[in-house]
Amino acid sequence: MLNRRHLRIKALQSIYAFHLSESQDILSGQKTMMNSIDSVYEMYIRMLALIVDVTEYTAVDAIERGNKHLPTAEDLNPNKKLLNNAFAQILKQNPDYIAYVNKYQVNWHADPEIVKSIFNSLKETKEYQAYLQDTAEDLESSKEIIKFIFRKKILKDPIVLQSFEDKFINWPVDAEVMKGMVAKTIKNFTNTDPFQNKLTPLCVDWDEDSRFVKDLFQYTLKNEEKYQGYIADRTKNWESERIAVMDTILMKMAICEMMNFPSIPVKVTINEYLELSKDYSTPKSNTFINGILDKILNDLMKNNSIKKIGRGLID
Repeated sequence: MLNRRHLRIKALQSIYAFHLSESQDILSGQKTMMNSIDSVYEMYIRMLALIVDVTEYTAVDAIERGNKHLPTAEDLNPNKKLLNNAFAQILKQNPDYIAYVNKYQVNWHADPEIVKSIFNSLKETKEYQAYLQDTAEDLESSKEIIKFIFRKKILKDPIVLQSFEDKFINWPVDAEVMKGMVAKTIKNFTNTDPFQNKLTPLCVDWDEDSRFVKDLFQYTLKNEEKYQGYIADRTKNWESERIAVMDTILMKMAICEMMNFPSIPVKVTINEYLELSKDYSTPKSNTFINGILDKILNDLMKNNSIKKIGRGLID
């Protein structure tokens, strides 16, 4: 699931892209950001659908084997256990899964060579052969081969990874989130009734988290001049060109969060943006941003510009 750090990253990427586009339409930029967040869920649904399609390819493979010029006895009577995998069957009937497959128009049949390649690779493994020989087919035991297909076949297949990277521009950042969501889904599907299992949500509390990321994006952009003034007052000995653009955006976002989100402790805010600077800015940014934000925080505290409530009062 997406946590607040992931949402801050989405806001950071979107604010940076907004500046590059020289657009003045904040609402349009916000819509683009929300689409980027939604793409994480599409990625998750596409991955689940690929797992399902690999299990269904058992039927296609059986037909191809039966149509050989000189089929063996095994070709004429192949083991199709994977076709009836309990987890895949329950997932396919889950109403939320069906709705999202339709929403995102997921169709791996449009690229059948990917599914075929995964299945053919799977057939050669000792894990798959052991699965076929095991007579157990309860829900929990069915998950083991699904986890193997997901972790050891799909996520190791360069063609699959390239396919996702081509479709999702933020794949390098979002892939780990998607992997966690799929793993959580496999773990949490415990009921044989398809209607009783829940897909992994995008966020723990989407209503609250969506307000957070929208407000962070909008308030940062709407108050840029004011936040730039705070930064300029504390960087008078620095030439503006020497300050990395990403550093400036990170500091503006941190100031925005300190001033406009009363339930988030100041220390949490500062620590979050220092962590982001390690991944998204220069090697020296962490120390620079920490020093400037500390001075700006003192200024804001003296002016009584920071008001915290509830959990936000935690030091």
